[in-house]
Amino acid sequence: MRVVTPDGTRPATVAVSDGRITAVLPHDSAVPPGVPCEDFGADALLPGLVDTHVHVNDPGRTEWEGFATATRAAAAGGITTLLDMPLNSLPPTTTVAHLRTKQLTARPQVHIDTGFWGGAIPGNTADLRELYAAGVFGFKCFLSPSGVEEFPALDEEQFAGTMAETAALGALLLVHAEDPHQLATAPQRGGPRYADFLASRPRTAEHTAIETVISHARRLNARVHILHVSSVGALPLIAAAKEEGVRISAESCPHFLTLTAEEVPDGATQFKCCPPIRESANRDALWAGLAAGTLDCVVSDHSPSTVDLKTRDFALAWGGISSLQLGLSAVWTEARRRGHTLDEMAVWMAAGPARLAGLSHKGAIEVGRDADFAVFASEETFTVDPARLHHRNQITAYAGRTLRGVVRSTWLRGSRIADHGTPSEPVGRLLERSA
Repeated sequence: MRVVTPDGTRPATVAVSDGRITAVLPHDSAVPPGVPCEDFGADALLPGLVDTHVHVNDPGRTEWEGFATATRAAAAGGITTLLDMPLNSLPPTTTVAHLRTKQLTARPQVHIDTGFWGGAIPGNTADLRELYAAGVFGFKCFLSPSGVEEFPALDEEQFAGTMAETAALGALLLVHAEDPHQLATAPQRGGPRYADFLASRPRTAEHTAIETVISHARRLNARVHILHVSSVGALPLIAAAKEEGVRISAESCPHFLTLTAEEVPDGATQFKCCPPIRESANRDALWAGLAAGTLDCVVSDHSPSTVDLKTRDFALAWGGISSLQLGLSAVWTEARRRGHTLDEMAVWMAAGPARLAGLSHKGAIEVGRDADFAVFASEETFTVDPARLHHRNQITAYAGRTLRGVVRSTWLRGSRIADHGTPSEPVGRLLERSA
């Protein structure tokens, strides 16, 4: 069995007790009599993936997605831990009372371990300290409209005030960084042409917003994280800020690393997301930024909706890519083609997100961590059939694509929670930020 550890991939035997990894031993180590043993043959044992960017939408918009369906899809895709974003549910996670509502909804339904980000919106700065004490992992905000009226964007003055509060708390602030003024002055044409939609979300909107985030983070010594980076022009800004000592991290997503604007058919709004999927050359540069460490992790930004909201008009359709179950295979397909390794995949999709959220017991196969694993047949291929996906609405930009890498099984704290794409009963736990 090939085990992907922080020290590299090697044949090994992983010992587990009480849900934790107790040893990583040479492959030929003797197993004591009577101790259960699983041999995965030539498959790779990856750490269970950690996805820190998932819109579950439950409660309130459960017809879009729910904790049961989202976590089933995650388990089938090798994900053992996710953090739920604070918006698209009703209520949004902007007060402790709303957090408790979400936790009560989630607790009996989750197939994997699940935690929560808090939300920062106009008027709730006074709620952030209590929310943080209640266990949210940090806070998300928007600099441009979010798409739902109950989660408004912050203007620059409100953003500065929010960041001052998160800095005082030592909390991480996640930012959807698109500048609203750049978006407002971009050409806005409705209809089915992807080129028109792409023109409506210019790269400069990302660049200007990220410059704003960096400026305030530098001044306040705040911890900030740039969500779903899509434009290569953002990478030098982030790299320079890191070099200077600004406490900034950044992510990208499977769709930006695997899909391109050139291949999006007109009217195919299953490809719509904000910021948008950009050109092939841009995709190549994002891979370079990932390899260089400018981008810290790869997470799904799973943002589903009902099929009727994906109209053929890119201006009106809901913006979000559904990929929770497919992210590992999608990214591996492209990573392998580019000469990257499973070791790197484990950093980008497990260790990196775990580090971002402060989940020190997740994200790696090493002694003391949770025994969370994805058994991965890295050379097998499959064609994406939306009917076989577990998220609630089987619409995806990957429909009909042939991907490389099959998740054979997923294990949470030493117990199998999905086998050949079929999840078991809900056994996940709710996670809270540790003090």
